[in-house]
Amino acid sequence: MTLFLPLIFVLQYTATEASNIKYEEGYIPSFDDLVTDCSDYFTSICEKKENKRKMRILLGESMGGAMVLLLHRKKPEYWDGGVLVAPMCKIADDMKPPQLVIKVLTKLTKIIPTWKIVPGQDIVDVAFRDPAIREEVRNNPLCYKGRLRLQTANQLLNVSLDLEKRLQEVTFPFFVGHGEADKVTDPTVSKLLYETASSFAKMFKLYPEMWHSLTYGEFTENIDIVFQDIISWIDDRISSGNSRLEREQKNANDELHTNTSSTKKLVD
Repeated sequence: MTLFLPLIFVLQYTATEASNIKYEEGYIPSFDDLVTDCSDYFTSICEKKENKRKMRILLGESMGGAMVLLLHRKKPEYWDGGVLVAPMCKIADDMKPPQLVIKVLTKLTKIIPTWKIVPGQDIVDVAFRDPAIREEVRNNPLCYKGRLRLQTANQLLNVSLDLEKRLQEVTFPFFVGHGEADKVTDPTVSKLLYETASSFAKMFKLYPEMWHSLTYGEFTENIDIVFQDIISWIDDRISSGNSRLEREQKNANDELHTNTSSTKKLVD
C-alpha cells in the first residue's frame, strides 16, 4: 500500500444573511451561493504553490455529498475524485411531507422564508445510530436542531431533485458509500449514481444495517470499516497516478512549443 499524507481542509458553511433579514441559524437562502463559496475556497487552497502538484479529492457526507457533486459540475476537469458518503441525491420519501403540503410550503417560502415550520422526522433520531452520539449532537450548541426553515428545505429539495435527474453527467472518479438502513437519503439512488455516472473509475459500497451518518453517528467498529474503505479507495487513486496533472503539463508544453515556433517564424 502506498503511504500518503493527506492535507485536509474543511470549510464551515458561511453565516447566511439577506439584506433585510438578520442572521438565522440553519438558513440557506441560496445553495448556489454555498457552492460558489466552497469552490472559491477550495480552489484557492489548491492553487497555492505548495499544493499545485497534489491530487485534489473532495469528501462530503449527506448535504456535503451533494456539494461535492455540484463542485464537480462547476469545474468538471478540476477535481481528481470525490468521496460521497450517503450523498443527498434524493431525500428519502419518509423524510418529506406529502406533495400537497410541499406545494403549500413552497408558496409560503416567498413570504416567510426563515420560519421553522417544515414538518418531518427528527433528523437526530433517524441519522445517528449510536445513542451516545445522538446525545452528543443534541448537547452541541454548534449543531442545528429542530425543524428546517422553509427556504432551507426548499433549496435542499430542489438540489436533490436536480442531482437525481443529472446523474449521468458525473464524470470524475468517485467512491460512494451508503447505509442500507438510511432513512434520510435514499441508498437506491446512490446505487443508481454508480450505475449511471459516466465516470471511468467508480465504486459503490452498501453497508448492511448501517444508518445515515456513516462517518460519525455509527458504532465505532462500523465507522472504522467505512474509513478503511475510503482510505483504500483514495490510496488506489493516488497509486494510479495524477492524470489531471499530466494533462495540464502536456497542454502547457504544447502551448510553449506553439509559442516558440511562432516566435522563431517571426525572427526568420
